[in-house]
Amino acid sequence: MSDGSVDSPSLHRTPPPPSPSPSLSLSRSQHQQQQTPRGRQPPPPGADPVAFAVVAFIAICFVLISFSAPSSILHQVPEGHVGVYWRGGALLETITPPGFHVKLPWITQFEPIQVRNIPCGTKGGVMISFDKIEVVNRLHKEFVHETLLNYGVHYDKTWIYDKIHHEINQFCSAHSLQQVYIDLFDQIDETMKEAIQRDCTRYAPGIEIISVRVTKPNIPDSIRRNFELMEEERTKALIAIEKQKVAEKEAETQKKIALSEAEKNAQVSKILMEQKLMEKDSSKRQQQIDNEMITKEAEANRLKLTPEYLELRFIESIANNSKIFFGEKIPNMIMDQRMLRNYLDNGSTKDHLEI
Repeated sequence: MSDGSVDSPSLHRTPPPPSPSPSLSLSRSQHQQQQTPRGRQPPPPGADPVAFAVVAFIAICFVLISFSAPSSILHQVPEGHVGVYWRGGALLETITPPGFHVKLPWITQFEPIQVRNIPCGTKGGVMISFDKIEVVNRLHKEFVHETLLNYGVHYDKTWIYDKIHHEINQFCSAHSLQQVYIDLFDQIDETMKEAIQRDCTRYAPGIEIISVRVTKPNIPDSIRRNFELMEEERTKALIAIEKQKVAEKEAETQKKIALSEAEKNAQVSKILMEQKLMEKDSSKRQQQIDNEMITKEAEANRLKLTPEYLELRFIESIANNSKIFFGEKIPNMIMDQRMLRNYLDNGSTKDHLEI
């Protein structure tokens, strides 16, 4: 091998050769030029074509993978969305607008978040918008192949996201602002769910709409202020009605209390009156009993005090007397007692005749 073809270093360290003279170097250069074919430059020192091709292939594959994988460097934020990022599971404060952006592959995760309002015009011509409409859905396993074959991986964009915009505009155009904002707002969720499910059942039967939630629409400030004033007046009217009801309830309660008190007093008076009547009746009956007893006692005494009984009692009294009086008046006294007995007998006889 010639001196010009020695490219790789030697494995064994040898002392450096003596420096050649200028004439010797020039002769060697001319010799190498004579040995190299014309039109071909010698490879630079340390160059290896196979290694260069391998490195180039790896770099191209890395670039292709980086730009095509989900965790690629370049990513796109669609219109109506903003990009949010997570690094190591932590949410970053970075928010990117629609367009192309770059990030660290395999380290930073990216998700597009929809922020576009859904505008619609009411029956009266007022433009309103909905900040967010949430649709919960699922795709049945047995319809996965058919659905993906007909509508692709983003089937939900066709039958849910785009469809909900259409249905909400249809609803707004058929109703007034009063109905959309207040009267029928509680029915929008079910209306949207039924409308989307009806078309999905007909054209994409594997999609099931579980629930729909519509946020309160944004209306112009002047109209919103009018609604707030109306709500304030309605609230005042409701408060007045409630106060009136409370007053009526209080009056009714007072009336019931008064009636209850009057009934209680009436019952107490009735009980007291009955008690007095019972006392009077008892006293009357007691008096009647006493009179009957007196009458019976008088009748018994009348039957008992016969002349014979009186004379017997007179004799018993004389016999029981321990004092004896003597004199000319004693017969008169005894005579007086007999006259008394005769008088009593005559009086009782007259009473019988009068009866």
